[in-house]
Amino acid sequence: MTDVNQRDIGKAMINAAALVLVLSYALPYVYLLMTSLKPAADVQQIPPHFFPESISFENFREVLVNSTLPHAFANSLIVAVLTTILSLILALPAAYVATQYRRKLTVVFLLFALVTRMVPAVSLGVPLFQLLKSLGLLDTVPGLVLAHTSTAVPLALLLLAAFFEGIPRDLEEAARMDGCTRFQAFRKIILPVMKSGIAITALFSFIASWNEFLYALLLTSENSKTAPIVIAEYNSVFGLAWGPMTAAAVVYSLPVIAITLALQKQIIGGLTFGAVKG
Repeated sequence: MTDVNQRDIGKAMINAAALVLVLSYALPYVYLLMTSLKPAADVQQIPPHFFPESISFENFREVLVNSTLPHAFANSLIVAVLTTILSLILALPAAYVATQYRRKLTVVFLLFALVTRMVPAVSLGVPLFQLLKSLGLLDTVPGLVLAHTSTAVPLALLLLAAFFEGIPRDLEEAARMDGCTRFQAFRKIILPVMKSGIAITALFSFIASWNEFLYALLLTSENSKTAPIVIAEYNSVFGLAWGPMTAAAVVYSLPVIAITLALQKQIIGGLTFGAVKG
């Protein structure tokens, strides 16, 4: 009986710790949402109130009538989708070859990808600016896609390499024995098994591009400006317009939340991918 009680207490403590952790992450977003629902007069109230005294949607109305924000949202969506697709196209075969046909060169390749993730993005801003300027791609969607892809590919490569490590080589060998070419085995056997890993990698690549601020600030001005830049530019005669800014941030977060909920089965499957091997 004592052991049962100890297990119950331990389980309750773990659940309490998990609840505190979840709340600590959710609290800033809840405050963001509460601020977006406050009337303009209550947003900068001192002392501030966590919950709005009266709910108002005037901040959301102001965001929806803003002529620049829909265009910026469209730019963000196009850039994020193209970055995700391009990153997967480049990282999928590279990660597969690097993990399934391991050589000294492939190990160096993966280490190089890891090192590029350690380089501060701000140190790459000026070189990227000069490069895109020489190519005539400043303030263009293709230029921003290339900049985002340069940081998303190493992330996708490392994530996919970890998932490919969990796939036994016997699958490809069995497909080769049945008459498949190496590419056919990769396309028909390996990729379906990797569905959860690809979904998680696509999600992280999309979020990395969707939330990116520095490159969008340095490499765009008007035509290809993304939503994070427009949201940061909300000003009024009294300073930052916190109400519309938080409302725009809430709207901007909805696509990521929707995609995460839509892919939750793949995410859960990816988290347990390779945990059990027959």
